[in-house]
Amino acid sequence: MHRFAALLTSAALALAASLPTGVASAKAPCGGNFSNWLTGLKKEAVAKGHAPATVDRFLASAQVDPKVIKADRAQGVFTLPFIDFSRRLISQGRIDNGKRNAKKFDAVFDRVEKQFGVSRGVLLAFWAFETDYGAVQGNFNTVNALLTLSHDCRRPDLFRPQLFAAIELFEHGDLDPQRTTGAWAGEIGMVQMLPHDIITNGIDGDGDGHVTLKTSAPDALMSAGNMLRSLGWRAGEPWLQEVSVPSNLDWSQTGLNHTRKASEWARLGVKPRQ
Repeated sequence: MHRFAALLTSAALALAASLPTGVASAKAPCGGNFSNWLTGLKKEAVAKGHAPATVDRFLASAQVDPKVIKADRAQGVFTLPFIDFSRRLISQGRIDNGKRNAKKFDAVFDRVEKQFGVSRGVLLAFWAFETDYGAVQGNFNTVNALLTLSHDCRRPDLFRPQLFAAIELFEHGDLDPQRTTGAWAGEIGMVQMLPHDIITNGIDGDGDGHVTLKTSAPDALMSAGNMLRSLGWRAGEPWLQEVSVPSNLDWSQTGLNHTRKASEWARLGVKPRQ
């Protein structure tokens, strides 16, 4: 069960990392003088229908965070072979905490399974690997993290739309520009969702009128199930296929950089294990 969940989570996280997040936007200027860049951002936000006073409040403490850039340049977990990846992330403590949370939130997992078709083992693994069941959610200021990555020239088109989504969360009362913290890449809460994903997939699981992913496990788990479904999860389909390989397999045709259909693997002699 634990191996099942761990394998699925590695695949789900790799898939999520490879997919574009948020709505498409026109290519925007990046880098250069931050103050001038911020002025352009404010104008674009107002043009999108946000009140000038709201935009000013949202950006009142705007600044570049050098630690975000450092973290962005230091990624490497998804280049690891699965065995190394799993050894780094699976621990007895996580397994024990998973059992406790499975029991504590049994009713919530029932709802997710019925509504989205995502099993509790999958969600527990996702929750564990993202934040250790909410214990480690990140301490980067969310707005400044998104500003930094939007201003930086490496991936501005990925993160700029997230800023406008964050303004929308601010308008709903679900984000505090000064106090909301999370991961260095702008993800928020127990299951680490970006602002646009919260707007698109967020669910008020505890019925309090807000989607509070930092403190509400029902909100986080329901939202995660909804997001996995939006990424293509289909109930009843296998998330992993154990296979047998021929002794003469060309291993240069395998690995993280080689994605093939099942029929293509079969032609190479890679077949479901009996």
